[in-house]
Amino acid sequence: MKTVIKNGQVFYQGSLQKTNLLIEDGKVKAIGYNGSADKEINAQDKLVTPGLVDIHVHFREPGQVHKETIATGTKASAHGGFTTVGAMPNVTPVPDDLEKFAKQVELNQKNSLIKTYQYAPVTKDETSDQVVDIEGMKKAGAFAFSNDGHGIMNAQSMYSAMERIASVNSHLAAHVEDKNLFNKGVINFGSASQRLGLPGIKQVAETSQLARDLVLAKETGVHYHVCHISTKDGVELVRMAKDAGINVTCEASPHHLLLSDADIKTDDANFKMNPPLRTPMDREALLAGIADGTIDMIATDHAPHAENEKNQGFEKSAFGITGIETSFPLMYTHLVKTGLISLEKLLALMATDPARIFGLKQAGKIQIGQAADLTVIDLNQEFTIEKADFLSKGTNSPFIGQKVFGQVEQTLVNGQTVYEHK
Repeated sequence: MKTVIKNGQVFYQGSLQKTNLLIEDGKVKAIGYNGSADKEINAQDKLVTPGLVDIHVHFREPGQVHKETIATGTKASAHGGFTTVGAMPNVTPVPDDLEKFAKQVELNQKNSLIKTYQYAPVTKDETSDQVVDIEGMKKAGAFAFSNDGHGIMNAQSMYSAMERIASVNSHLAAHVEDKNLFNKGVINFGSASQRLGLPGIKQVAETSQLARDLVLAKETGVHYHVCHISTKDGVELVRMAKDAGINVTCEASPHHLLLSDADIKTDDANFKMNPPLRTPMDREALLAGIADGTIDMIATDHAPHAENEKNQGFEKSAFGITGIETSFPLMYTHLVKTGLISLEKLLALMATDPARIFGLKQAGKIQIGQAADLTVIDLNQEFTIEKADFLSKGTNSPFIGQKVFGQVEQTLVNGQTVYEHK
């Protein structure tokens, strides 16, 4: 069947151009097509972009399906305009051997509405010092390796993992956090923690492990990716490492770009995540890192929880917020409409560059012969973020009630509509 997307502003080869796209057999067949088709999608005055790519999500299945499932998580992703995601391995059981990993991949394939790529853990159970079968996991389909949620404390384990991940030309995505400096914190150490009487997480917990890992990455040559960077000093360390030729990339999450601990007025755990919201100065440094290219991509760290796991205040509630359904409109509203970056830059951060950096060749770009993974967005449509509109099981977001622009109208995977705004 032939489908044509007509009159859209198409993000093609790094720039926007008004044109038509022909889709046939699940792929982009022609660009600038003016012929007939079996189905027509009118994208007049709308953006047509490669499907968005989020390399950092938590879908909770198996083990915690009361929070999220692969089905609900990928429906939420499609609602947010995402066609490709990287799923972290913090499920139960952790897919830390070939048998469990194969079962996880099979579960993803069976239940995903979009394209879900699976991380393998770096070490057994994500918490031990024993490095997994890196080579076997790579052959089994692991697109990258991460112990996300757990900093790798043992330097020898990290060094060994880096060597082996580099040898199979894969990627190591790191949650940089020294647990010895965590001090049972639940919020950034600073004015908000002192005002609310809560134990704080010092910034050195992030930067000390990041500094160590950058030295090891230089020695091993591995592609080292920093998850959800949150501090001014962390951004500066990455900037210096890039200048020194170290193979390092990093992501920032929407909540760290838009919020700081100054926004925490009460004991509301919808503002509780790890790493925590830092100071206004840190937030400004992250925005500068986005603008100057130090930060390579935006990733949500989508971490849904049940309501009763987030309504008990900072000390008793779980870390994490849901984010994949609100990411694009928040970033468009607060980064593009304010003039901080261009729309083209945002689309690179949220589609082209994460796909390119992580070697996802069928994602992140529109070209003839490429899978027709596409998102149609009405940039002029203003709406309010409402719990009732979420398709995720989790509604734990500090952005509820905000007015934003950038309504996802339609999401296509392999040319088939997987989400349509009604």
